Amino acid sequence: MTDSFLAKGKRKKLVDELRRKGIADEDVLRAINAVPRHDFMDPAFLNHAYTDKAFPISSGQTISQPYTVAVQTALLQVKKRDKILEIGTGSGYQCAVLAEMGAKVYTIERYRELYLKAQRTLASLGYTADFFYGDGYEGKPQYGPFDGIILTAATKEIPEKLPPQLKIGGRMVIPIGNTDSQVMTLVIRKGEDDFEYSAHGSFVFVPLLKGTVSE
Repeated sequence: MTDSFLAKGKRKKLVDELRRKGIADEDVLRAINAVPRHDFMDPAFLNHAYTDKAFPISSGQTISQPYTVAVQTALLQVKKRDKILEIGTGSGYQCAVLAEMGAKVYTIERYRELYLKAQRTLASLGYTADFFYGDGYEGKPQYGPFDGIILTAATKEIPEKLPPQLKIGGRMVIPIGNTDSQVMTLVIRKGEDDFEYSAHGSFVFVPLLKGTVSE
């Protein structure tokens, strides 16, 4: 797809809306302004690509609301060359935002269809990331420790294998709660066995599931 002047104008309006909603991290806003969200969506929703809403993608998943992407990314405090582990590639949009900010992204997806499609989309846009088809509950300890870990699906509790994959000072952003609503939780690793937790608003995500889906 081409990135038209119309799309660029709509993205600028979206960024202005996110700023009004309280997103103050200018690096995050610049990334959202740069990434063509319409390339990650079903053509049926193209007219809505730059509204601040989540939309369905394949495999029963969703592309997150831009505000949600902005909140999670801002909480990570991404710096260039940071190693970020993403649990739940989905459409690849969040991954692209992180890559646009200069992060080295390792992203895991359990649905093979999404895993393959996201790779094609990011490659077509010139973004690079390390993609893995697998179980997000396991993380990728062989590539850690990570500066940041982001989960784009909800859990009732933090998967036990993920916090040890953070480096000291690293940050994990995870929506925790039941199927109806979750609390965006920031986990900062202060020491070997010392973790600090803080809450950052209510959101709704699809659930994080174990295993993989090959169809």
